Amino acid sequence: MSIALIVLAAGKGTRMESDLPKVLHRIAHAPMLWHAMRAGQALEPERTIVVAGHEAAQVQASVLGYDPEARVAVQTEQLGTAHAVAQAMPQLEDFDGDAIVLYGDTPFISQDTLEAMSVARARHDIVVLGFEAADPGRYGRLVTEGESLLRIVEYKDATEEERAITLCNSGVLCADASLLADLVKLVKNDNAAGEYYLPDVVALARANGLSAGVVPCDEAETLGVNSRAELAGAEAAFQARARSELLENGVALAAPETVFLAWDTVIGRDTEVEPNVIFGPGVTVESGARLRAFSHLEGCHVSRGAVVGPFARLRPGAELAEEVHVGNFVEVKNAYLAEGVKANHLTYIGDADIGERTNIGAGTITCNYDGVFKHRTTIGRGAFIGSDTMLVAPVSIGDGAMTGTGSVITEDVPPGALALGRAKQVTKQGFATRLFEMLRAKKAKQSKG
Repeated sequence: MSIALIVLAAGKGTRMESDLPKVLHRIAHAPMLWHAMRAGQALEPERTIVVAGHEAAQVQASVLGYDPEARVAVQTEQLGTAHAVAQAMPQLEDFDGDAIVLYGDTPFISQDTLEAMSVARARHDIVVLGFEAADPGRYGRLVTEGESLLRIVEYKDATEEERAITLCNSGVLCADASLLADLVKLVKNDNAAGEYYLPDVVALARANGLSAGVVPCDEAETLGVNSRAELAGAEAAFQARARSELLENGVALAAPETVFLAWDTVIGRDTEVEPNVIFGPGVTVESGARLRAFSHLEGCHVSRGAVVGPFARLRPGAELAEEVHVGNFVEVKNAYLAEGVKANHLTYIGDADIGERTNIGAGTITCNYDGVFKHRTTIGRGAFIGSDTMLVAPVSIGDGAMTGTGSVITEDVPPGALALGRAKQVTKQGFATRLFEMLRAKKAKQSKG
């Protein structure tokens, strides 16, 4: 059965107190909308339609940034969830299959849950996602008989007996796309808010002799984000779950609560992650690496057996091969470090290719930027770069070559050569003693004045 995703993302999110559309606020370095879209992508949908409204251009740019094949429908007036779904339907007129309605501000629906809903569609015309609420509050209640859903009752309309029900409506549902299109056309707005509510399609379906069913999920999956406080709670929930998954998959976290992961972080088993390591987006770490305390990684790849940190920074484009050591206060950006390279302290490596077993001394800098263009540094295999070397790119250092400590290298160095690029030392006997005497006398005179 073909699947189409309809992701509702039109709300302004007034409680966020922000100029940014609510669904573009980030959880683990990605817009919460991307989290919702990623959950649906696990079903390999034939189409994805996001319904935008407030700041629709920004939302559309974000949608296409995640999935260039996705489509965007615009809800110019926010008149309720059924009205929002109706805006997506013209893009499904030629579609034969099921539609699943998700919400851009409900980022944690799992792949397993959506697959269960898709399976349940074989038994029911409409499938609604429900959850057992610890505190049902003002959620709509699901009145059921076995797996069958009899009706959805809004809290304000519920009897005391119905309010005692703890199975609540998440808003997520699945139905044949053409059926859903027909049902949303029938939804009325005869309510206090004058809005068209999607849950009303269940009653309309039942009235036409169709069946409805419920698939339950954990309440944590239905967490909605409507305020800064809830956004912080969602971030904490994501981090707790992601850390737990790493531990279950064989990653060693010395102090899990201090490690912060991105939504797409990948870490192999037997990797050690010390306290206070931060992951930005786009990081892959192979098995058996060691990430030491207070390191920051983003947009990089760390191979098996590599050691990073403490206090290291890997920026986008950093590629560390096996057994590379990048130590304290070393920054790597858009550079490839081949197997066994060591850069153990106080170094900047940017826009560079470094050959196997090369040693980079403390204080080395690849001077890659001339104020307009970036230039590349190439260092061969088994080279030795002396401490405090400035490599002024574009420049190439050959295999087995060496630079002297304190050198400024502006020309290519042939394989096996030693390059020295520093001024000749001048020593003036007794000058320091005379200079200090002069300065102290000047200070004493100023103190008396």
